[in-house]
Amino acid sequence: MTKSSITYEFPGFIDVHVHFRDPGMPAAETTQSGAAAARHGGFGAVVTMPNTTPAGDSVEWVRSQLYDTSLPVKIIPSACITRGRLGREVAQLEALADAGAAFFTDDGAYVADAKVMEEAMRRAKALDMCICEHAMDLSIQKRGVMRDCEFARRLGLPVIPVEAETAAIKRDISLCRVTGCRLHIQHISTAEGVELVRYAQKEGLPVTAEATPHHLLLSCEEIAADDANWKMAPPLGNHEDRAELRRAVKDGVLMFATDHAPHPPQAKNIGFLRSANGIIGLETAIPVTYHVMVEQEKMGIKDWARAWYDMPLWIIRNGPERLARIPHTKIEIGKTRKVKSKFFRSLSRNMPYEDMEFSCWPV
Repeated sequence: MTKSSITYEFPGFIDVHVHFRDPGMPAAETTQSGAAAARHGGFGAVVTMPNTTPAGDSVEWVRSQLYDTSLPVKIIPSACITRGRLGREVAQLEALADAGAAFFTDDGAYVADAKVMEEAMRRAKALDMCICEHAMDLSIQKRGVMRDCEFARRLGLPVIPVEAETAAIKRDISLCRVTGCRLHIQHISTAEGVELVRYAQKEGLPVTAEATPHHLLLSCEEIAADDANWKMAPPLGNHEDRAELRRAVKDGVLMFATDHAPHPPQAKNIGFLRSANGIIGLETAIPVTYHVMVEQEKMGIKDWARAWYDMPLWIIRNGPERLARIPHTKIEIGKTRKVKSKFFRSLSRNMPYEDMEFSCWPV
């Protein structure tokens, strides 16, 4: 007997954090394949990150990302905070905003110089733009590749302290307090980091943050093999971190974002120490987050959906107007299916979800 299913329709889901490796690494993902993966995954719009080659710090780069109307989803590029994503000199933020950038980020690189970050935030504030920060302080992270856990200790792998994230968040919240600039913390991963965001929001500061599907579903304590499909930046947290991330999503403190990060096999099949960070997520994000937040955490389905379509609008410049007519998202609930990457539209397969079963899928 076939289990019955229910179909829901929502405003178009928006992913504010994707990496399309175009230009730079088209074998991992092109704009066309990434857009196809996004639509297959149920999204109406995505914000691309500027850590391409060359980096997205020019008007020409922003415009090249914007104007392909043949794609099945709307693409809005973010642009660099600093020239070349090097953290030394603030990029031409005013020109990048005029060109159509969604917000500013050096994602994949932390802006370590506080004076540079303060200047960027003051200029972004004048533009009514959001600064999005990759909150991992390299001076604390050093060579770490995962959070402290039994597997890291067994293999003698260098670990990433919680302070690598919290020190970055503390500094940027203090700069938000000084400048009044909107601040968004990307792919938050620690309970302590979530608590800092909670306090900032209670204080009335314009601070938001995002949680990825993989940080909500998985934990470092489940890593059992030297498989870099479990390696990402920031790293997976422990069970307590995961529980706090889930609470924060349910409380409306965090929105969703995939951090879709495609890599070719040769960049991910060489173990934790040497492999690239990140996993793909566009085609599994809806089933994973529905399973975690609605089925396991009993979050209301409408509140779950708003974390994909409503909350993201407010970190994108003119988001409500720019994204008013994107394709709607339909989901079907009730028919269990396994993740099969051979059916993906993405060019890459780096993720740990193969053969996992979920009961909510985009249609």
